[in-house]
Amino acid sequence: MEAKGKTNLLGLTKEQLGDVVEDLGEPRYRAQQIHEWLYARGVTDFRAMTNLAKPFRDQLSRVAVIQGLTPLHQTFSPKDGTTKFLFALSDDLRIESVLIPPATAFRDTEQQEEDEQSRLTLCVSTQVGCPLDCAFCATGTMGFLRNLSAGEIVDQILQVRRLTLRRVTNIVFMGMGEPLLNYDSVMAASGIFTAGAGIAQKRITVSTAGLPDRIRRLGLEKRKIKLAVSLHSAVDATRSRLMPINRRFPLEDLLAAVSEYYEETGQRVTYEVIFFDGVNDTEREVGALIRLARRVPCKINVIPYHSIAFTDPTGIGAGLRPSPRLEELVRRLRDHHLTALVRSSAGEEIDAACGQLAVRLSRSPGERRAVRGLASQSA
Repeated sequence: MEAKGKTNLLGLTKEQLGDVVEDLGEPRYRAQQIHEWLYARGVTDFRAMTNLAKPFRDQLSRVAVIQGLTPLHQTFSPKDGTTKFLFALSDDLRIESVLIPPATAFRDTEQQEEDEQSRLTLCVSTQVGCPLDCAFCATGTMGFLRNLSAGEIVDQILQVRRLTLRRVTNIVFMGMGEPLLNYDSVMAASGIFTAGAGIAQKRITVSTAGLPDRIRRLGLEKRKIKLAVSLHSAVDATRSRLMPINRRFPLEDLLAAVSEYYEETGQRVTYEVIFFDGVNDTEREVGALIRLARRVPCKINVIPYHSIAFTDPTGIGAGLRPSPRLEELVRRLRDHHLTALVRSSAGEEIDAACGQLAVRLSRSPGERRAVRGLASQSA
């Protein structure tokens, strides 16, 4: 990204920063110094980079900028400590991020050993809106506006650190957007999180609705970040109703990619499932889920349904209700020796729980449906 002809350094990797400093006639090791100032210390002013010579700082200020997000609003949940952040981008679009405090990611004693339970987790957005239009997700009602740059992804953690004075330990790409549709920027940001912000790859999770070619690429590149697949049904017809992407990439294609990912990395996948009343909580559905879960080592994150009525959903989304059998279904999965974890509803009362992120647009419901239609054609 550039601002007024200047190169924006925010979001550049160490290698890319090396190219910048070499073009300016400086030794390449200066890139490591700038990298640390940007990502470890969160500096936004070249004058603060005190281990760089003043003439070089002056030169940087003439040709480069550190341009990030503008924080607009924070919404805090007194119930569980979840905080939702609203940010403006340089083109005045909006995104949201959610900070999840320790011991709130999951809701019962089965999850005590889960990493997120003892860590401060930031749920990061990767797109403005989303083109996939999953029936249970508020973000899809926005339509798709654009991908975020690596700098806009990375700056979410830098801004949250600055605003809260707290050290984020875990990153989940589960905010607004489909991360694997913005693969290069997401992977660049992940590398910066690890090399610059001190977050180990094993504490970074990318959640996808299921793009087989990108899942295979994750495996072939031996990425050590965790993979979560938004599944919600092991029956093609049902999953296609809930998630239109399944019509393009049905379950067998998705599972083949997941199997290849496991063979390449040795890392088990997480399947995310919301149980809906009368939709995917039947005996047939649960039996299919059990059989699917045995094909590749996995765990199942059961997510309570969080209402998206504030987005005026249409179609099947308008009639979705949480299954009253959730506890029974979780026991059934565990009785079949599957690892089933129940996520909490942290942030639900501030519209910050799983599936609730959406920046309200000043459009009528009809206009929003038209935007979604156009966006889904480009997915």
